[in-house]
Amino acid sequence: MNFRLLLLPFSWIYGAITFLRNKCYDFGYFQSYKIPVKSICVGNLSTGGTGKTPHVDLLIELILSSNKSIATLSRGYGRETKGLKEVQNSSTALEVGDEPLFYKSKYGKKIKVVVAEKRKKGIDYILQTAPQTGVIILDDAFQHRAVKAGLNIIISDYSHPFYSDFILPAGNLRESRKGIKRAECIIISKCPSSISKNEMKSIREKIDFNPERIFFSRIEYSKLKPFYANLISSIENILLVAGIGNPTPLFEHLSKDFNVKLLQFNDHHVFTPSDIVKIHQKFDTFANGNKIIVTTEKDFMRLKNFKETLNEEYPWFYQPIKTIINEEEQFNLYINEYVNEI
Repeated sequence: MNFRLLLLPFSWIYGAITFLRNKCYDFGYFQSYKIPVKSICVGNLSTGGTGKTPHVDLLIELILSSNKSIATLSRGYGRETKGLKEVQNSSTALEVGDEPLFYKSKYGKKIKVVVAEKRKKGIDYILQTAPQTGVIILDDAFQHRAVKAGLNIIISDYSHPFYSDFILPAGNLRESRKGIKRAECIIISKCPSSISKNEMKSIREKIDFNPERIFFSRIEYSKLKPFYANLISSIENILLVAGIGNPTPLFEHLSKDFNVKLLQFNDHHVFTPSDIVKIHQKFDTFANGNKIIVTTEKDFMRLKNFKETLNEEYPWFYQPIKTIINEEEQFNLYINEYVNEI
């Protein structure tokens, strides 16, 4: 029995509150600021782990290829600072959050990256300091209805679809399943590479939404990258260190070729020197033979500042990932039509 279902009465209360809040925006009692340039919000209905970051990354690459000037805006979840900050290459995850730092570290001067709890202030800052900005991508702002994006994309995990979930605290939904009606597009993420057309059709039929605007994506794993220059000729065992919402797909991927032990932390965990000591102690004892420590690309953003502690004696690696849309041509056309329409 799922004991969280005993919390359903509290979910009804939470659902009623979010319903009333949404209706206040729908009827104009609360005002939404319409972003004056092309804007794409990548969000979800659940509390996390759906894979928003690689989808934002995919959108950045796609839009940059059409020579558009891009900015990303997010809250900067997990940072220890407050207010508006522009992310620099020299920023740390504690200052700006791991996801914004990832975007800036990867694209550098090609994009402007801003964090702000109040997205309206962030948008104003972007347009004042970079008036040439053609597209603003909002990371995780679907429930932040004080601003209104031109295109809303909902990401839903294949293994934990929103249509089979409940509202908090009995489930993981931030609002009712009907919230998808505010979106223009849905992506079912982390699908197995073997997903069939019949299964995709079945999933589309379960969702009360335009089937032509429901896409399916999968994760593609690149070669492991070392923190340092250390090279391992042969790998047998992996200690997987993960502070993300759902490390299961990565665990399953690595387990195809290696003996993997998962050391899991909370999503957006702020690592401390004592955590590093704990990880190294675990690494020293968890297996014999050729072994390495592997973490996620997002966790790497938080761990790479521990240079004094993460010495080269321990073979630290991180796993780069890329999101592939099954209906890539159709999806790219859809996004390009939106960002280029007059």
